[in-house]
Amino acid sequence: MLQWLVHSSKTVIAISRSVISPASDSCFLLFHSSSRDPPHEPKQPHSSPPPIVSPTRVLKLISAQSDPLLAKEIFDFASTQPGFRHSYSSFLVLVLKLGRSKHFSLVDDLLVRLKSDQYTVTPTLFTYLIKIYAEADLPEKALTVFYRMLEFNIKPLPRHLNRILELLVSHRNFIVPAFDLFKSAHKHGVFPNTKSYNILMGAFCLNGDLSIAYKLFNKMFERDVVPDVESYRILMQGLCRKSQVNKAVDLLEDMLNKGFVPDSLSYTTLLNSLCRKKKLREAYKLLCRMKVKGCNPDIVHYNTVILGFCRQGRAMDAVKVLEDMPSNGCLPNSVSYRTLVAGLSDQGVFDEAKKLMEEMLVKGFSPHFSVSHALVKGFCNVGKIDAATEVLGEMLKYREVPHINTWVTVVPTICEDYEPERMEEILEEVLKVEIKRNTRIVEAGIGLEDYLIRKTRSRSKCP
Repeated sequence: MLQWLVHSSKTVIAISRSVISPASDSCFLLFHSSSRDPPHEPKQPHSSPPPIVSPTRVLKLISAQSDPLLAKEIFDFASTQPGFRHSYSSFLVLVLKLGRSKHFSLVDDLLVRLKSDQYTVTPTLFTYLIKIYAEADLPEKALTVFYRMLEFNIKPLPRHLNRILELLVSHRNFIVPAFDLFKSAHKHGVFPNTKSYNILMGAFCLNGDLSIAYKLFNKMFERDVVPDVESYRILMQGLCRKSQVNKAVDLLEDMLNKGFVPDSLSYTTLLNSLCRKKKLREAYKLLCRMKVKGCNPDIVHYNTVILGFCRQGRAMDAVKVLEDMPSNGCLPNSVSYRTLVAGLSDQGVFDEAKKLMEEMLVKGFSPHFSVSHALVKGFCNVGKIDAATEVLGEMLKYREVPHINTWVTVVPTICEDYEPERMEEILEEVLKVEIKRNTRIVEAGIGLEDYLIRKTRSRSKCP
């Protein structure tokens, strides 16, 4: 005998099944009080199982089960009771439990049961199903939901269509079925909306089919579907991926002429593409126009242009961009400073880079070790040891630990050019910061030792 114990708040159900001859039906459902019997009072056997209280009771029991298969057992056993009919809510709850545990064949059985027993089905059921198949990443199953709704004489809503389309286009080999559904939806009384078009346009742009995306965009106007900011941005991104940045800028102008206000991401897309195409003048002009057109440039927009100038060896122009930021309500961040210090150092404009490094430290931003190292190394290479040590001094002042490579670069140079007293002062400042267990200055000392040995040997060879 197999016995299941199902606990609810005040009830215990015992379902017992005996595996005997098919003609014998020994399944029964017992409801007991959750309180225990008195210790010495003999239990009275039940002469016959009481009937199930109501479909509401069964719904509560199904809802309380964490094991979906046990919930299905309760559902099936209740179904065998004479004159019993499940509530529609029991079906909904059980579909969710079975679907989330990926018992999809059992879900299909429940749908067949709903139809054969002529239940009045609501769109909520199919919303659940689409969500279940989306979470399980089953585009083909989600596609069947659309036609299942029609079988139940329920007209799918645009939101059902869009959720199915989103799942389909997330798989490259389902883009064509998604497009077929999109084109045939109106035959079933479902008319794609702006989001529907955006989903398909985005999929074709990512797939490199820009011409189809453009046709869909133009169809929107023909069918009185109003495009939105996302519609334009999707096409701009597609054009920029195809290196057609001029057409993307023209689309922006068309958008502005029609009264749309481009969003931040639209501008980011264009600025990044213009900078990569070395159209820095156009990028800067666009940056300046943003505020006039109703979109305040943010830190991402400024940093995109700063990086574009630095990549093209125009770091001093990037400095001007940085100086414009506060007046436009945007303050530089650590990325702004790091990009500029690195760009200026690469161009040999070390004094300006040092000034920005100090400004960066004062504002509490931490320079990446590669940035500070490039600046210190640059000063050492041009013989400006004082400036190099000043950079190190500023870093130590703000408790920024220089990288091992920086020490290996600068310590031998300092030892060669400074008196021992001055060197002692520098080391005292270093040790105030370099007190960690695995201190980098110790590692640098190994390099210094090698340097001194080489230096001594070279001097001993001199006549």
